[in-house]
This record gives sequence, structure tokens and C-alpha cells, in this order.
Amino acid sequence: GRGGRGIKASDPKEGDFLRDLFIASTHDYLLFFTSRGRVYWLKVYDVPEMARTARGRSIANLLKMQDNESCRAVLRVSKFEEGFAFFATAKGTVKKTALGAFSNPRSSGIIAIGLDPDDSLIGVELTGEGDQIVLGTRQGMAVRFQQTDVRAMGRAAGGVKGLTLRRDDQVVDMAVIRPGMCLLTVCENGFGKRTEIEEYRLQKRGGSGVINIRTTERNGTVVALRAVRDEDELMLITANGIMLRTAIAQTR
Repeated sequence: GRGGRGIKASDPKEGDFLRDLFIASTHDYLLFFTSRGRVYWLKVYDVPEMARTARGRSIANLLKMQDNESCRAVLRVSKFEEGFAFFATAKGTVKKTALGAFSNPRSSGIIAIGLDPDDSLIGVELTGEGDQIVLGTRQGMAVRFQQTDVRAMGRAAGGVKGLTLRRDDQVVDMAVIRPGMCLLTVCENGFGKRTEIEEYRLQKRGGSGVINIRTTERNGTVVALRAVRDEDELMLITANGIMLRTAIAQTR
């Protein structure tokens, strides 16, 4: 139930933590997008299978990543025929690229988005017709716009402005909204809330957004956004590897 203590999900090394959890078939591709805007491929069956509490293997041992790169997003892809990969950066830049542009795997990786030296990639999501995008910032602002506001671009393109940031703020997460979904916001001290998506007025990309949540001393700063439905379940994982599974409906 909500507010429980959870069970041990892994045994991370000091300074490491879990950040992604999803279901995949052994024949699917995993696309790993790094902080410097590169993408690497891996078949799911090439990932070693281990027990729930196992520490796992370093991505550096599975991929030929460059120095000073860290994994920022992982996409599970079955086919490269339809849809787009939608990118967001810490400085509010967004980009949309056809998924087919990533259909030729290279062990050394390729450029997925052109980044400024002081910017970094924070998220990549799969999008399609009718989807909407919400960008959320560390200080509790959010902007909602249509994914069609961003034209499709090539792999090496740098993107366009998706959100105008306030001083000392940055984008921390992105959510793809589809019919029947609401927005879940989670803060660093374990507090969260669900909000109907209609409460975020639909803007054009590049706006400054609206207040999403108050980043008080109790809540802390925002760490994650998720598009959810009432029947979904939520797994929260702490920096020390403790995992809590609860029903979304228990978060009002």
C-alpha cells in the first residue's frame, strides 16, 4: 500500500541508483541514449539474466561508450517502422526524429542529437500522432504542448526551444500524454501527487509554463514526471535501492 516500506530491489554500489524499469521481449532492441546525445544498441537477450537483488553488470561492460558519458534514457523498440523519438534536454531544448533513423545498429554508437557543451540530455520518449508533451522543471514548473509543434529533424540536429526556463532552473523530466492519462509528479523527499492534465493549459512550445507543484522544504525539488492511468501501478525506487510498489489509485 501507499506509504509502505517496500522490499529490496537491488544491491547498488555506493553512489549508484536504479532509474529505469520496464518490460521487454528477448528479441526487442534496447536503445541507450547518453548524456552527450549519442545512442547505442543492445538486444535484450544480450543482457545477463539475474536474481531480483543482484547488482547486475555495468553498462560500460555491455556497450562501447565514450569517456564522460552516462546513460540518460533507455527505449525498448520492437520495430523501427513507425513513430518518433522525442528528445528533451536540461536547458529546455526539444527535438523529434523519425524512429527509422536509428534502425542501423553500430557498436560504437551514433549521434542522436546535437548538444551545446553546457547542456545535457534528460529524456527520450516514443511518440506518435495525437500525443502531447509535458516538460517539468526542478523548481516545479511545467509546460504542455502538442508534439506536432515540433517538426521532424535529422539525427544530428540540435532541436528547438520547448520551455523557457526561469533563473537557476532546469528541466528534470518529460512525460508523453495520451487520452485518459493524468500527470504524476514525484519530489525528492518522497511526496507526490496526481493532477488531471486539463489543469495544465495547452500552450505552444517555448512557453514558460504553469506551476506544477510547490517545491517546499517538505517536498524538496521535483525528480520525476509520469503520465499515468487509474489502473496503473507505480514503483518508486530510492537512491539506496529500496523499492515500493503501489497502485496509482492510492495517490489522490
